[in-house]
Amino acid sequence: MTTVTAAMVKELRETTGAGMMDAKKALTENDGNMDAAIDWLRTKGLAKAAKKADRVAAEGLVGVAVSDGRGVAVEINSETDFVAKNADFQALVRDVANVALTAGDSLEVVKAAALNGEPVETVIQNAIARIGENMTFRRMHVLTGENVVSYVHNAAADGMGKIGVLVALKGPADKAQAIGKQFAMHIAATNPLSLSEATMDAALVERELAVQTAKALEENASSAKPKPENVIHQNIIPGRMKKYLAENTLMGQPFVINPDLTVEAAAKEAGVEITGYARVMVGEGVEKKEEDFAAEVAKIAQG
Repeated sequence: MTTVTAAMVKELRETTGAGMMDAKKALTENDGNMDAAIDWLRTKGLAKAAKKADRVAAEGLVGVAVSDGRGVAVEINSETDFVAKNADFQALVRDVANVALTAGDSLEVVKAAALNGEPVETVIQNAIARIGENMTFRRMHVLTGENVVSYVHNAAADGMGKIGVLVALKGPADKAQAIGKQFAMHIAATNPLSLSEATMDAALVERELAVQTAKALEENASSAKPKPENVIHQNIIPGRMKKYLAENTLMGQPFVINPDLTVEAAAKEAGVEITGYARVMVGEGVEKKEEDFAAEVAKIAQG
């Protein structure tokens, strides 16, 4: 059986907002499995759904570039946010994004592509030596479509920032450009899990259904006036799943510019169709070791 450590309890508490004893019990009941513990807490009504991507710690920038129905978003990480503000680093991000726009669809191909007469990977290594901080060209995303629109949130410079968004749309170019940026801003703010219900990860839907089923049955069992089980399965659970899909799919979300419309309805009203999107946030999925400031100073003093 897995030993539940204080660090595990701390991580679960930070992820779910659950109390210490509830977090410890959830981990104990699920043999230390973090995902299962999150679901257990949600079933008991003790936590909200957690997105792992929210646990962001890496620094750096996302650079975006768009041309002729093709858009790219590249993420280059640095050790500190200070370097992300460095003009040399920003020029590197811009140059790599422009190379990625024409070089290919994979990270490996772009790393090998030429930038000022040298492979991109070599240019990055030279920048590490020059700037004095480790950097990583971690990932890139390519999006193609009839029209592709880009948006950068928390921009550090033109075309780069902490969040980069690409949106592909069908329809007249002028209409796509006009509303495309609004859709991109919406995506930056809401971080949908999928374009639509049809493209949602089936395993994710199945997991959510299991949580909502267990939660509804447990709530009903403890209710002073329990409902017939068929009502639970035919009304309550489907209703909760409908809400989950509306909240987590781009097409089903209320449009932030006009919440009276869903994004799907807003696109239709504007005479366009959203065919795809990409949202890249600096540091998604990267955990960074944290040290308290006093310990860091002591370490430096010790040499």
